[in-house]
Amino acid sequence: MRKLKQRWEISSNWQLAVVFIVFAITGSTAAKLAAPLTQAIGITTDHGWYVYWPIRILIIFPAYQVLLVFFGWLFGEFRFFWNFEKKMLRSMGLRFIRV
Repeated sequence: MRKLKQRWEISSNWQLAVVFIVFAITGSTAAKLAAPLTQAIGITTDHGWYVYWPIRILIIFPAYQVLLVFFGWLFGEFRFFWNFEKKMLRSMGLRFIRV
């Protein structure tokens, strides 16, 4: 845990616990939201797994990005998650995000 705290520049175990909780809530919420959103656009498992799952994953990805910053703000860790988000998007090749 010490290396993770150092890498993320986190000072306390409490802050680390909050970060883990935010990651857990964000992942669960994004996955839960994907089902109704795919139904809303008319994509169901009847279209086949090769259509349904790629579209569902494409829905989960941006939802996760937005929810991560939102839940980070809600739990008082906006700065950490905003910087985390920018680093993640930059590492994916989206260079329009400036730090």
